[in-house]
Order: sequence, then structure tokens, then C-alpha cells
Amino acid sequence: MMNKPRDVQVYPIASDTMAIRSRTWDRLKFEIEYGLKRGTTANSYLIQGDKIALIDPPGESFTEIFLKALQERIDPTTIDYLILGHINPNRGETIKALMKIAPQITIVCSNTGALLLPNILLPEFPPQLKVVKGEDILDLGKGHQLEFTPTPNPRYPAQMCTYDPKTEILYTDKLFGSHVCGDQIFDEGWQVYAEDRRYYFDCVIAPYAKQINNALEKLSRKPAKIYGTGHGPLVRYGLKELTVSYQQWLEAQKAQTLSVALVYASAYGNTATLAQAIARGITKAGVRVESINAEVAEADDIKEAINNCSGFIFGSPTLGGHAPTQIQTALGITLANADKGKLAGVFGSYGWSGEAIDLLENKFRDGGYQFGFDPIKVKFKPTQATLKTCEEAGTDFAQAVKKAQKRRQPRNSVNQSQTDRLQQALGRIVGSLSIVTCQEEELSGAMLASWISQATFNPPGFTVAVAKERAIESLLHQGSYFVLNILKEGDHLGLMKHFLRPFSPGQDRFDGLKTQVADNGCPILEDALAYLECKVGDRMECGDHWVIYAIVTKGEVLQDGVTAIHHRKSGSHY
Repeated sequence: MMNKPRDVQVYPIASDTMAIRSRTWDRLKFEIEYGLKRGTTANSYLIQGDKIALIDPPGESFTEIFLKALQERIDPTTIDYLILGHINPNRGETIKALMKIAPQITIVCSNTGALLLPNILLPEFPPQLKVVKGEDILDLGKGHQLEFTPTPNPRYPAQMCTYDPKTEILYTDKLFGSHVCGDQIFDEGWQVYAEDRRYYFDCVIAPYAKQINNALEKLSRKPAKIYGTGHGPLVRYGLKELTVSYQQWLEAQKAQTLSVALVYASAYGNTATLAQAIARGITKAGVRVESINAEVAEADDIKEAINNCSGFIFGSPTLGGHAPTQIQTALGITLANADKGKLAGVFGSYGWSGEAIDLLENKFRDGGYQFGFDPIKVKFKPTQATLKTCEEAGTDFAQAVKKAQKRRQPRNSVNQSQTDRLQQALGRIVGSLSIVTCQEEELSGAMLASWISQATFNPPGFTVAVAKERAIESLLHQGSYFVLNILKEGDHLGLMKHFLRPFSPGQDRFDGLKTQVADNGCPILEDALAYLECKVGDRMECGDHWVIYAIVTKGEVLQDGVTAIHHRKSGSHY
């Protein structure tokens, strides 16, 4: 599947309506939301009433093949409207190419979209605009009276959903999607997409839980039978279940008592990508993110978020040797209102210099704030390794925030003493000591594990519990490979001490250790008692951990000895 060329899949999905799905079978680009590497589809839609509307053209990597497929099915000069669910420079390239061959098109977007378009379309492409609001209707004829619902969030401030009452299709843009490529148009057997949809939610939706929750409330008034998603299979068979899942996941985000204000601006999308990776690291550690795009946020919203957060992180590009005006304004608001006990963080991308990141760092240090991670400066576009570093930095920041809260809590009450006795008893459950190691292209990971149990004889398999906040967690999705290195009693202390120490974001976990490469490409620790080469068969969410079911493909005992056992004093920590 990985070597298939990109193509376009066209299929009628309702009366006068077809889906045009631009497909790539490999990872599209280096962004954390594509981390499962299962390809993706960029879904566009064509409604042919008395008037014709094209919804959500793909990004520039699909421009040529998309326009070719479109022209094979319709004369572009007959298209009346181009409806944009969101606007960004990537999609702008396809819009400009379409306007060259169809200059008569009127672009339909939200008010925010109309403000963003001039920065994306060159002066030689002045668009004909129709700005729509929540109560507006666009009548295409033949019963297709389109309704619009603005659903903005900080990453996509111009996001808008479109509803066609005749076909009962809700075109959801970024909502309810998944980055997975396949031949299925709809989600038959929708359970197989559960991991893809949850991962997409965690990366794309969770950092904007407040705004998404408001969006779902507005969209609940649209009786949809199909979600015309922007990515992945269209949602029909599992629509009710996915909607309920979104509500539950959003409630879990809202229930988090700690929050981090993530304030950023992004000139070319690179800083926004870093922000998304940091947000992913924060949310997986059980802390809520209040994501704020300084380019569109109101001053009062920034002030409220800063006052209510447990820590704040600023991200900025460098433009002409300076931070954008909006970031400087947000900086002033923060310095005037943020308690000195709150943790700070700074990151950003730049082209030729990084003065904006230095400015933010110096201002916060001079203001007396402590940092939750070292400032992150990225030149041009981030790599896969850079995004992993950002994710780990976000997790470290969240853990530091939680530790600070714990220090402020009062001493044990009677109920707490009872809880302590329970934790002491739970801690008497013991397990074998092992090191989980993995390697995925340029990314590597490792962790000490003791919650391990054999689960099946045929195929040979076992389960291992992985905390959600572990850095290695994002490398252990279904289909991933790893090695379980089982430690030897008496010789285990050195390896145990090595992997228990804190690692800084992006630090090599294997520095100073003797390793060899397994057949599945992951590191084997030469000082281990035995090793098992494994493939992740499934994973289940269990509270603050994921339980990984692994299928063993190969194994070997490296030396004589007895398996090391881990004895804990408490069931509340390792």
C-alpha cells in the first residue's frame, strides 16, 4: 500500500452530490496529526443543483490530479460557488489554480475567512466573495438549500460547516475526520477506525475543546445522516457512536482541573505545527490546553486565559527581526497579569534569525518566571524528530504543573490515610522488570516496564501497560514494532537506574548502552536476560494508561539467570 501513487476517487454519495477524494497512501507531511502514517484523503464535494457548488478543495500536493479529475467530470466554467470550510496557504494554491480556469467562481466563506483570503491569494486573483453567517441560506436549486454554521477555533479561525437539508449531509471540514487512506467511501465496519479517529481527536481537536464543544452544540440542531468529513472515510454507519465519543472525550478535557494557556501566532504555519505538538504532549499528560491564536484573539480572552491557567507557553515566528505585533500585545497582557508562581515556556520557528524567541525568553526571565522546558527554536519547517521533542516538552511542562499543584495541597486527611493503605496493598502486586525499546525511522524510545502479563499462547502474546504521559506512548500504536528486554536479577540495577532518570526532550535514551538491532529494527539491550521482538496487535484505553496487546514474532534468551522482579511500596506510582 505504501508505494501506490496518489490518485483521486470519485463516487456519488447522494442526490446530485458526489465525493471527490484525493488520496495519498503514505504519510502526507511532518505534522503530529499524521503520526500513524496510514496515509490520508482530502475530501472535496460537488453539488449539482440548478447552480453548482464545489466544497473544500484539497491542498497543493493534490492540485494537479484533483483539477484533472474535476475537469473529466464537469466544465469548471459552470461552477458557481466554491465553499471553503477553512482557509490556509496550502489550500490557497489549489484555489488560485482553479480560478485560472474558472474565474467566474464566487467564493463562499465566513467573515474571518474573508479577512484571511487577501493574505493567501495574490493580487492577480481578487476573489468574488459571498460572506455567510449562521442564519444565511444558499439556494442551489433542486431542493439544495445550503445552511452554514461558523465553527472557529484557534488553529482554524475561519472554519465553517455546511449542511444540505435535502440530502441530510453535514460537511464537517476538520471535525469527525481521520487520517487514514483506503478504498471505502463510507465507514462500514466503523470499529476498525476507532484508533485513527481517537488519535486524530487527540492531536487536532483536544487542544480546542472549549471551541469544539460550542461547535457541536450548534451542529446538534442539524439532523445529519452523513458527516462529509475533510479527511478519511465519510461517517454514516458509526455516526451516532462517533458523535457520542466526541462528547465524552470533550467532557474528559473539560474535567481537567489544571490548564495551560498556549498563546501563539504563525506566519507560515510552522509555529502552529509546533504548537499542536506541544499541545498534544500537554493533553496526553492529563492537563487541559487553552489554545489561543493571538492573531484573532481578543485582549480580554487572553487576559482571562492567563489569569485562570496554571502555566503559560508562548510561540512566535520572527518577522523582520521582531515578534508579530499581536504576540507583543499578548506578552504585555501576560506580564501585567500572570502570577510569578506560574511556569512559562517559549518556542517558535524562524527563517534567518530567531530574535522573537529570544525576546520572549528574556522578558519572562526578567519577569521572574521559571521555565517548564528549555526554549525551542526551529529553523524553517519542523522535522519528525523536532515534533517529538515538542511533544515531550509539552508533557514535561504538564508534569511540572501537576507537581507544583501537589506541593500546594494540604497534608493527609483521614480519608487520604485510608487511600494510602489501599495504595500500599495494591503495591504488593509484583511484575517482571523489563525495558520496552522501539525505533521508528529517526525516532527512538524506551521505558522501564513492570506491568506485563502473558495473554495468549497462539499467537504468543502478552500485555503491557503504558502511561499516557510516557514519551514512548506515541510510538506504540497498532501495527508498530518494539522489543521487550527482560532484565536479569542482580544485574538489573544499572539499567533500571539508567531508565528511571529524567530525560530531556529529544535526548537519546540509549547513549552509553550496548545495543544491537533486532530484525524489526528496534534496539536490543545486550545486557538483558532475554528479549522478545513484538508487534502491537491492539491497544485499550484504561484510565491513565493504555494497555498494549503485543504479538511476539521472535525471541531469545541471552544469558542464564532469573528474571528481575519489581517490588513497589505503593500502587500509586512506579
